[in-house]
Amino acid sequence: MAGCPWPSLAFTLTPAWQVMDLGRHANRRFFNWFYWSINVGAVLSLLVVAFIQQNISFLLGYSIPVGCVGLAFFVFLFATPIFITKPPMGSQVSSMLKLALQNCCPRLWCRHSARDPQDAQLLPDQRSPQPGPSPQEDIANFRVLAKILPVMVTLVPYWMVYFQMQSTYVLQGLHLHIPNIFPSYPGNSSVALGAQESSYKIPEAWLLLANVVVVLILVPVKDHLLDPLLLRCKLLPSALQQMAVGMFFGFASVIVAGFLEMKRLEYIHHNQTISQQIGENVYYAAPLSIWWQIPQYLLIGISEIFASIPGLEFAYSEAPRSMQGAIMGIFFFLSGMGSLLGSSLVALLSLPRGWLHCPKDHGNINNCQMDLYFFLLAGIQAATALLFMWIAGRYERVAQGPASQNSPSRDRG
Repeated sequence: MAGCPWPSLAFTLTPAWQVMDLGRHANRRFFNWFYWSINVGAVLSLLVVAFIQQNISFLLGYSIPVGCVGLAFFVFLFATPIFITKPPMGSQVSSMLKLALQNCCPRLWCRHSARDPQDAQLLPDQRSPQPGPSPQEDIANFRVLAKILPVMVTLVPYWMVYFQMQSTYVLQGLHLHIPNIFPSYPGNSSVALGAQESSYKIPEAWLLLANVVVVLILVPVKDHLLDPLLLRCKLLPSALQQMAVGMFFGFASVIVAGFLEMKRLEYIHHNQTISQQIGENVYYAAPLSIWWQIPQYLLIGISEIFASIPGLEFAYSEAPRSMQGAIMGIFFFLSGMGSLLGSSLVALLSLPRGWLHCPKDHGNINNCQMDLYFFLLAGIQAATALLFMWIAGRYERVAQGPASQNSPSRDRG
């Protein structure tokens, strides 16, 4: 989420179970407002916590979210008696792994069966009776998982783009002109920023508010106006179609960031820089206002509406009931993999002769070519978006078939 980490799996699934039996449209509305509520908390975090951490005390600012997490834990604990909970039915992970091994590596499975015949016979024919899916349901669930996974994997490059707003976008903003709050004298000049040590600087993290505000405005508009109108006209796009639109906006965000970086580097190469102190560090920035970053944050915020929220809805609603927790966990795992791959790509490009190699001053992007990194991300996103649309098209064609419609293990609302 914007400005805050992903919610835990329990905090996602437990509320979702409250509307499980109300149909797909109830699930869609739930995830819209679930996401909206999280971004309300992000507003408080960015406005208050980021200001305190940058201008007063990092430790004091850090203690605020720690206290909020403790408060949320007790509120959640006291509210558990009124929740609709799902009884434990055993783990599906081991069953899915055995079926994957059996189908993908039959020779390896035969060797495993020869070494441990009792364990091999537990699936699918001779498993001891216990609560949970039958062997036939295990096989049906495995087929559903095999169809869902390619869709979710092709979303990984979107997460690479998404998490730029909390990494390289922030680094880019630190090398742009950040104005002061309450300037100490009227004749404020951008060249003299270093002389205004008594003034509070606008926290660079406040740029994330552009992302959050877009979510807070567009979620109610989409939920109350746009979606009902499209539904009446029978033009409401599926979750997969919305995810493809979200990828386009993510692509547009890094393209805009790349062109801004190109312009910023023009000032740097002509030695047109200003010095500004952020916390304990001094940055030599281009005399371009940080407000030029707003479009890329707005675009990534719009992409959340169409990619991240429908992605949550898709992972939950398309999963078999016995595997909703596992598939939602895979969804969050792949989002983390996108962040990890983005960081790995930065590390790779920071090697000698890389676009981001800067051995003298780590974190100083003035001697780097971060614009090329943004354009590379855009290219990766564009290529995988085309692959995603092809996979999503195949998925929807199969889902509309009679076999999928009659599947007993799917919760299709």
